[in-house]
Amino acid sequence: MPSTADRLDFFTESVIREMTRVANEYGALNLSQGFPDFDPPVELVNAAKKALDDGYHQYAITWGAENFRKALAEKQKHWMGLDLDPDENIVVTCGSTEAMMVAMMTAVNPGDKVIVFSPFYENYGADTILSGADPIYVPLHPPDFNFDPDELKSAFEKGARALVLCNPSNPAGKVFSKEELEIIADMAKEYDAFVITDEVYEHIVYEPFKHTYMASLPDMFERTISCSSLSKTYAVTGWRLGYVIASADVVNGAKKVHDFLTVGAASPLQEAAVTALNFPLDYYEKLQAKYTAMRDCFTSYLNEAGLSYTMPQGAYYILVDISAFKNTDDKQFCRWLAKEIGVAAVPGSSFSKEPVNHLVRFHFAKQISTLKEAGERLLKLKKYL
Repeated sequence: MPSTADRLDFFTESVIREMTRVANEYGALNLSQGFPDFDPPVELVNAAKKALDDGYHQYAITWGAENFRKALAEKQKHWMGLDLDPDENIVVTCGSTEAMMVAMMTAVNPGDKVIVFSPFYENYGADTILSGADPIYVPLHPPDFNFDPDELKSAFEKGARALVLCNPSNPAGKVFSKEELEIIADMAKEYDAFVITDEVYEHIVYEPFKHTYMASLPDMFERTISCSSLSKTYAVTGWRLGYVIASADVVNGAKKVHDFLTVGAASPLQEAAVTALNFPLDYYEKLQAKYTAMRDCFTSYLNEAGLSYTMPQGAYYILVDISAFKNTDDKQFCRWLAKEIGVAAVPGSSFSKEPVNHLVRFHFAKQISTLKEAGERLLKLKKYL
C-alpha cells in the first residue's frame, strides 16, 4: 500500500492530548490540557439555548455571522485601539487552532521560513510544516524567557517570511513588553515579514504586566495577522469560535483559505456569543481577579511542596522544575506523577526545540476546590526531594 505523506515524519501527535488520556487512565486530576472545570457565564449558556430555539441551524456567512463580526469589531476596537471593519478585517474560524492555520497558509509559501520562539505551543511547528514551510526556532531564555535580539536578527537574516508570536505565552506565561514587541516589529519591517500572533490569553494577564497588541504598534497592522478565540476568555473551549483580524488584503486571502478548510464556524454558537462580546468592561476585571486567585492558590501549594517554578505573568500555565527529582526523562516523570501522585502534567520537552527535560507544565484553570485537591496531592512530592 502507499505510504503516508513525508511531512508527518516531522511532528508527533499532540502530547497535551496524550496526557489527558494518561490522566483518564489513572484517574488523575487533569492539569495537563488547558480547559476549565467550571461553566461559562450563565448568560452565555442561556443565549446558546435561545439560539437553538430561534432556529440557527444552517450555515452562517462563511467568514462569520454578521452580528458576531460586528460585536467582535466593537469589542476589539476598544482593546486593540484599532478602527476595525467587520466586513473587511475579520474572519471567524473554528477556534484559534484553525485561525493560526489560516494565518500561516495565507502568509507563507512552500519553502518559506517561519520564526518560532521556543518554548512554544506544540501546534506552531506543525502548522509551519503542514504549510510546506520550514521553522526556525529562536530560544526564549529562562528565567524571564526573554529573547536575544542578536539571535532574532540572525533568524530574520535567514530569509524568514513570518514570525509566530504567542502573547501571553503558552507554556512560559510570559507577557512580552512593549519594548520587546517594538524590537520584533522593527525587524519585521526591516526584513519585510509578517507577524502571526496568537493572543488567545489576551485578557488573562497579572498585575503589574500589561498586554500590548502587536497590530496596534505603528505601521504594524498591515503586516500583523492577529489570531485569537473566545475559548479562554469565556470558558468555552468546546465551542471552537476563533477569529483572524488583519488588513483587508490579508483577510481577502484568509477568507479563501478558511472557506476551503472548514467552510464556517457553528452558526448557533456565533449567535449566542454576541452576548459575551457585549459583556461590560468589569467582566474582564473580574476575570483577571478570578485567575489571579487561582494562580496564587496553586503556587502556594508549590511553595509548600518545595517545588521550583517560574511565576507566570499571563495565561494560566506554570512551568515547574523537576531537576531535584534526579529524573532525566520528563515524559516518564509525568506518567509516574499521574499514576502515583494523581496529578497530570505535560512534559516540558514537548514545547521546546532545545533538549529541555527538566520542566513540566501544569495549568490552573480550575475551581479553587480542584486546585486545593491537586495541591494536597502534590505535597506528597516532598518525601521524594
